[in-house]
Amino acid sequence: MFTRVRVLDDADVAQVTEFLQQDPLGNLFLLSRIQANGLDRGRLGCPVVGLIRSHELQGVLHLGANVVPVAPDDSTIEELASRVGPWRSSASMMGRAEPVLTLHRVLSQRYPRAWGSPREIRAHQPLLELQEPSRVSPDRRVARVTMEHFHAYFQAAVAMYTEEVGVSPIESSGGYMSHMRVLVDRGHCFGIVDEGGTVRWKSDIGVAWRDHCQIQGVWMDPTWRGQGLADAAMTAVAELCRRRYSSVSLYVNDFNAPALAMYDTVGFRQVGEMATVLY
Repeated sequence: MFTRVRVLDDADVAQVTEFLQQDPLGNLFLLSRIQANGLDRGRLGCPVVGLIRSHELQGVLHLGANVVPVAPDDSTIEELASRVGPWRSSASMMGRAEPVLTLHRVLSQRYPRAWGSPREIRAHQPLLELQEPSRVSPDRRVARVTMEHFHAYFQAAVAMYTEEVGVSPIESSGGYMSHMRVLVDRGHCFGIVDEGGTVRWKSDIGVAWRDHCQIQGVWMDPTWRGQGLADAAMTAVAELCRRRYSSVSLYVNDFNAPALAMYDTVGFRQVGEMATVLY
């Protein structure tokens, strides 16, 4: 049986899309990136390798700042891992839990100095999809954020990222600010902005593909927490997303009990499990 692991390119877009769309919720990050940039390494900013067996694509590995494996079994992950060397420039691994944790195990055994000492492993991140009506009324203060409030929104986004990941996203290239500008320009950011211009609640459509979107970056100003406001704010976000997308999903850390309770109230139900390895 002929098997080959190689770098994919634009000629492979149709086949890769067909492979990934078998699990659109789990593969939404890659589907959105490929839709926007194709598979040309220059446009995408990193290589994507694929395992081809008897002319059929069996697995995919995105090798960027986020390493994202998509494979049906451990043996495919082990073969894809052959294209990863004893160095690391990536900040995380992410994706469906089983392939992510298998890839981390394989690379930690092969190259312990580069891959064996992550800052944190979030092995159980429930993947949720909006499936039922919310049990609360929406907060009508939630609206799409425009460039008028970009700087306040960016400050809130930095606070959210730092709190969630444990490091600041701000770096010399300005990449995070550029990323947030793109989201605002696309109308993918939602917030509550008070009379003084401070963002008190934020959330983003982080990735989208066809009629699927995934919400990320959910955050409330610490001074507003503990007042029961998040359920209504998130209900409003869900309503706004549903105007454009039939499938609205997100994933959350399993140890975040308040967030899980809030998403349950809004109507999200678990449909799978993701994992993230942070370096």
